[in-house]
Amino acid sequence: MSFTDLGVPARLSTLLEQQGITTPTPIQAATLPDSLAGRDVLGRGRTGSGKTYAFLLPLVARLLGGPRATSRKPRALVLAPTRELVAQIKDSLDPLAKEAGLTVQTVFGGVGQNPQVQGLRNGADIVLACPGRLEDLISQGHADLSAVEITILDEADHMADLGFLPAVRRLLQKTPRGGQRLLFSATLDQGIDVLVKQFLVKPVTHEADSAQSPVAAMDHHVLHLSREQRLPVLVDLATAPGRTVVFARTKHGAKALARQLNKAGAPAVELHGNLSQGARTRNMEAFHSGAATTLVATDIAARGIHVDDVALVVHADPPAEHKAYLHRSGRTARAGAAGTVITLMLDDQVKDVRALTRAAGIKPTVTRIDGPRHPVLARLAPGQRTLVEGGYVATPVQPAAGRSGGGRSGGSAPARRRTPGRGAHGAAGAAGAAGAAGPGGSGGSGGNGGGRSRRRRGRGYSRPSTE
Repeated sequence: MSFTDLGVPARLSTLLEQQGITTPTPIQAATLPDSLAGRDVLGRGRTGSGKTYAFLLPLVARLLGGPRATSRKPRALVLAPTRELVAQIKDSLDPLAKEAGLTVQTVFGGVGQNPQVQGLRNGADIVLACPGRLEDLISQGHADLSAVEITILDEADHMADLGFLPAVRRLLQKTPRGGQRLLFSATLDQGIDVLVKQFLVKPVTHEADSAQSPVAAMDHHVLHLSREQRLPVLVDLATAPGRTVVFARTKHGAKALARQLNKAGAPAVELHGNLSQGARTRNMEAFHSGAATTLVATDIAARGIHVDDVALVVHADPPAEHKAYLHRSGRTARAGAAGTVITLMLDDQVKDVRALTRAAGIKPTVTRIDGPRHPVLARLAPGQRTLVEGGYVATPVQPAAGRSGGGRSGGSAPARRRTPGRGAHGAAGAAGAAGAAGPGGSGGSGGNGGGRSRRRRGRGYSRPSTE
């Protein structure tokens, strides 16, 4: 079936065709007839399944031809757990909104609120928001949800995991009771049931795949190794051709691991909650462009990011629970493409990793390796290893004349001397040197994000989307 067959307005279907999107994914085919008909929908589809268009198309279709939004009163609201996910949704929404003549405003913490306040004051048809900052702006009188016609929750399970459900409930209570509500999630568990029972009216439930099924095109592997070999093996994998996403459990660990990879000659950038929004944007641009071939991220910061052609996901630190494993792994094998997922397992992690994979519903191939020269690495990440002296070096931000500080970095990274031809195992020596200079791990253990809790305490909650 085509999008038009499912009820999508012709002008939006034509726009999708111009972008090469002609065949609905299973979650889109399942939900669009009901959501376009105005029903409340509860949709579950794994990461990379096409959930974003499954809710954006009915959102834009509902607002087509309607009155323009008035000051501070949006007509549609999309809530998401992280600012990266908000940005990803906006990238997909912008062409549709432009075709429909609708205005869009993002709302999230970690940046100044004045541009967001001005956008709301000017009258934004659609607001894409993280819960904490939106609550702040409402309490200050800058936003009013009384005119919202359709409300969408994306990654609802992750908002529950982050403790955002009280804020989400308060926001939903400010929207009209007769409005349409769509809830999309990779998993549907008890935390989501609370929202469904309270706010969705006779929802139609669609599940595009089994609750814990991994993407079929993923190959799952566990590499059992010693702590001393952990970094050399990571360097070998990171210097293989293609993009690699490496997951660390803590912000400190992600920062340390990115530094170690760069020192060893693997161009890497970091993504975690301690970065400013400008730094996060620049690092993602470097990863998108290929200036950095490895992204070292924490669970929360990487939730919802979309980068095409990620060939390899490496769990440098095994996650604490199976849902995080499935979401991390979903950074590869997107839209039907193939991908490889590797978990590094130390001797003291064997029991936990076995329980983790069993809960995730996968049966990985387990290999005991003794270092970066093991032949399994060349099979999992084939191709010539390429070292870059100094790793990734960001272009310095040049402040504008007459101003202090800087804005977004322009251009690409400066030219760097590449050192090809060192063979599939040429990274081992450099990695060993880096390992001697720093710890063999990515820093610490314990729960996601580490450090003190980020639970909201009163007002002034300006960073709702970081660990």
